[in-house]
Amino acid sequence: MSDMFVLSEEHQAIREAVRAVAEAKIAPFAADVDEQARYPQEAHDALVAADFHAPHVPEEYGGAGADALATVLVIEEVARVCVSSSLIPAVNKLGSLPVQIGGGEAIKKEYLTRLAAGDGGFSYCLSEPDAGSDAANQKTRATRDGDDWVINGVKRWITNAGESEYYTVLAQTDPEKRSKGITAFVVEKSDQGVSFGAAEKKLGIKGSPTREVYFDQVRIPGDRIIGEVGEGFSIAMKTLDHTRVTIAAQAVGVAQGALDYALGYVKERKQFGKAIAEFQGIEFMLADMGMKIEAARQLTYAAAGRSERGDSDLTFFGAAAKAFASDTAMQVTTDAVQLLGGYGFTRDYPVERMMRDAKITQIYEGTNQVQRIVMGRQLLAGVQSTL
Repeated sequence: MSDMFVLSEEHQAIREAVRAVAEAKIAPFAADVDEQARYPQEAHDALVAADFHAPHVPEEYGGAGADALATVLVIEEVARVCVSSSLIPAVNKLGSLPVQIGGGEAIKKEYLTRLAAGDGGFSYCLSEPDAGSDAANQKTRATRDGDDWVINGVKRWITNAGESEYYTVLAQTDPEKRSKGITAFVVEKSDQGVSFGAAEKKLGIKGSPTREVYFDQVRIPGDRIIGEVGEGFSIAMKTLDHTRVTIAAQAVGVAQGALDYALGYVKERKQFGKAIAEFQGIEFMLADMGMKIEAARQLTYAAAGRSERGDSDLTFFGAAAKAFASDTAMQVTTDAVQLLGGYGFTRDYPVERMMRDAKITQIYEGTNQVQRIVMGRQLLAGVQSTL
């Protein structure tokens, strides 16, 4: 994959196909999904039907076999009309990528095949009440009992919890080893002892349920381990290197959606006898919005290339893309509200929803403060690529 960022004909075709699905079958329901704080079932069904719900799954497991850039394009185009809906392919990748990265062939065949077939989504259970940015501070415990494991604990801020059928769960198997004592498992929604808290009442992404997940004496067979005992934290961190790029894609998408709407508005809205688009102050705002979106897009695509190749500087580029794109999304969506004036502040227009949705991209999968720590350490270690 080239870093020259000229999309191939195949990638262009993917963008056009996803955009057609998003505009016809997702956008019409976006406002209602937000207003009712309900799961975007229409988007789910449309994405599954088009095989865009988990495009990253390799063809050998029945998936589309999309590369990292194609997956970014899917998420970007869906987020352009509905960020909540874009969390379907994004979280399916986040939840299942540990299996793809660290799992043996048997567990890959079992769960990636189910995911590709649309038999259930895949969520990621890392965060806990006392383990947010300090992800190594896991309290959830997994205890060996013969050939089985018994899991007890609580996970918090779990995206699409209750909707997903499958969960990658990080748990302590040897607390004295801290991060090196953490192991990853696949837990199914139907496993006895799994339950869910009430959906959080959130500022944005209201269509994507966020709940606590409770594990009360959840017994699972030993073949549900992802990788080896004690490898869980390493697998989790490798996963985030890749999936931070998908958050960047979400941010680029929602920013583009806000700019698109604002452009249409300023061309039509008249004050002082002419369209407000003709005022230089408005042109300057639009120019800055477009410039920053394009910079964020190119950085995101560059990070996607590194994700696909597994480059040594992916950690830096993933963090950089996520931080820059999400900061851009927050600024662009806020400016879009400003451009619409009082109308932008009402729910009759989509930009206020986009502004609320954009905020989470600065927070989840590592706050942007954490991303800057990651980037700083990478720079000090000398691992950033010299282009």
